[in-house]
Amino acid sequence: MRIRDEAIEEFTQLFEKHKSEIRGVKGCLRLQLLQDLHDPGVFSTYSWWESEKDLNNYRSSEVFGLVWPVTKSLFADKPQAWSSESLYLLD
Repeated sequence: MRIRDEAIEEFTQLFEKHKSEIRGVKGCLRLQLLQDLHDPGVFSTYSWWESEKDLNNYRSSEVFGLVWPVTKSLFADKPQAWSSESLYLLD
């Protein structure tokens, strides 16, 4: 996601405010907010879900309904999203 420069602080505060609620949604196994090292307006959220159904349930949840409209209003460009499955995990 590319966030407008003047909205970066608002975006990070929004994530901070709701991260525990998002992480607490049934099926959410992990949640991270990543910021580009060289472009502070570029962020990624990285979440692991037990199933695609759990992810879709989150997308129709109350917390998503609160967070997503505000997040969208802060974009400087159209966001991109991917759903992937893990092929290998090395710890």
